[in-house]
Amino acid sequence: MLEALLAGLFGLLVGSFLNVCIYRMPRDLSVVSPRSSCPYCEKQIAWYDNIPVVSYFLLLGRCRYCKEAISWRYAVVELLTGILFFVGVWKFGLTLLALKFCIFAAIQIDLIFTDFEERILPDEFTKGGTLVGLVLAAFIPMSPGLMAMLLPSHWNHVVVSVIESAFGAALTAGILWGFGALYEKIRHREGLGLGDVKMIMMIGTFFGIQGTLLTLIIGSVLGSVTGLTYILLKREDAATYELPFGSFLGIAAIAVALYGGSVLTWYGRF
Repeated sequence: MLEALLAGLFGLLVGSFLNVCIYRMPRDLSVVSPRSSCPYCEKQIAWYDNIPVVSYFLLLGRCRYCKEAISWRYAVVELLTGILFFVGVWKFGLTLLALKFCIFAAIQIDLIFTDFEERILPDEFTKGGTLVGLVLAAFIPMSPGLMAMLLPSHWNHVVVSVIESAFGAALTAGILWGFGALYEKIRHREGLGLGDVKMIMMIGTFFGIQGTLLTLIIGSVLGSVTGLTYILLKREDAATYELPFGSFLGIAAIAVALYGGSVLTWYGRF
């Protein structure tokens, strides 16, 4: 329990950094410098006003200087990241698998909120996450999938795991790109951005084929139901409304990582 609590506290700090990424990356700003400042009065934020979650509530959700409202997103991202880091270590123990889950969860949180706010999925997290997923597949073998059945049984499990990761990424990204291309051909307008394709490719390197297809199904259903409900309630034009599909993919991916069985690791193979 102590390890999980410490992981949760570390998650709060990671969430604070993710907030910087969510705001700055879509604007092509450095996430390293300068120090955080109020977007309204541009006053630099003191360290005691930048304590994850705590500072938000102490300031009553407003800038200390200009009193403009601070977005609720800052506290939610920090709190959610802390909770997921706690859950990851509590569920998987102090293991490499817990580290893999925490990295994956942090990537998803950034993409969920960036796509929701800006309709952008930064390459730093989609392409960068793809590389991270491939590397982790060598240290935390993938759950056995199609490649495990097709490749020779005597092959090294690390090699098979990396191939499974790469194939899962390529196949699922290709499927999603194909649906997007077909939609554009039929409807004569773009229905799916390349960011979504790169995001599902990244998820594929962590999950392989089965877990990623499950994520795609859940994310599609969740996005369709939520999007249709929003359009009806807000009387939006369905032809022009841009659904943050990546946000729903990220939510589905976190759910699958926690409750989708052994999608993050290879149990009982060696």
